[in-house]
Amino acid sequence: MAYSMRIIELSENQHIPYSFWGESEAGRLRDTLYVRGDTPLHSVLHELCHYICMPNTERAKDLVDAAGSAAEENACCFFQIVLAGFIDSYDQSRLLQDMDTWGYSFRLGSAIRWYTEDAEDTRQWLIEQQVLLPNNQPTWQLRN
Repeated sequence: MAYSMRIIELSENQHIPYSFWGESEAGRLRDTLYVRGDTPLHSVLHELCHYICMPNTERAKDLVDAAGSAAEENACCFFQIVLAGFIDSYDQSRLLQDMDTWGYSFRLGSAIRWYTEDAEDTRQWLIEQQVLLPNNQPTWQLRN
C-alpha cells in the first residue's frame, strides 16, 4: 500500500485547523496534516500514524477525532515509535521521553515499558494490517 500526505506548515501565530488537542498539536483532515514550527514531532507522527492505521473507509472522512478502536490507537503509538528511528536528529528514546512528558498513558506507567514489555499484540496487529514487516520495518518505502 502507498500512502501520501500533504503537510501544510502554518505561520507561528496561525490557529492549527482540525487539531483534536488544540494549541500547538498537529491537525489532520483526510490526507492533509497541519503543523506549525512549535508542533511537537510526536504529535506529527501520531497523526500520520492514524492516517496509515485507520481503515481505508475512514481516511476520506472529515474526522478530527480518529475515533478508532483501542487496537488502532495502540498501533499508532507503536508505529510512531518505529518511525522515530528513521528521523535524523531524533530517535526512539527521545520520542518515548516526549510521549511520557506529554502524558500518553500506558498500563505499565511509561511508554518504554509498554513498548518493550507489553506491546507484542500491537506489533502483531500492525503486521496483520500489513503496516509492518516482522522485523519492524514498514511495508512501504519512506521518502521525502
